[in-house]
Amino acid sequence: MRISARADYAVRAALLLAGERGGPLKAEAIAEAQEIPHKFLESILNDMRRGGLVISQRGANGGYRLARPAGEISVADVVRAVDGPLVSVRGVRPPELSYNGPAESLLPLWIALRANVRRILEGVSLADVASGHLPEGVHSLVEDPAAWANP
Repeated sequence: MRISARADYAVRAALLLAGERGGPLKAEAIAEAQEIPHKFLESILNDMRRGGLVISQRGANGGYRLARPAGEISVADVVRAVDGPLVSVRGVRPPELSYNGPAESLLPLWIALRANVRRILEGVSLADVASGHLPEGVHSLVEDPAAWANP
């Protein structure tokens, strides 16, 4: 699985918004704070707005804020808003695939991969990440030294 720059930037921007208590943040401030190209961020924020994750406000005191509390928005919600399905194969969702012959067993493998990605990303909210208190399941995965190795 590959996390795109778009998804990484979107989650980072959402985390900055999750920690904001004073009001909307301007895209320029988010871009500068997270070192994200401003034009790219504007496009990402528009996708997040269309996905119902952020609200934009115009004017001198305008900017962006989360549409719901950070505890109600999962990392999966953000990734889906900007990149679409969490797991696809050649741009197709696994249940829409079919294989034959020796490749038949690939479909359950892709489904299992999708289920595990969902379990992790849907189980972690922006509030979890922003607070630094990740779920125990995430901690147990990263405690395995093999998780940090690049085979």
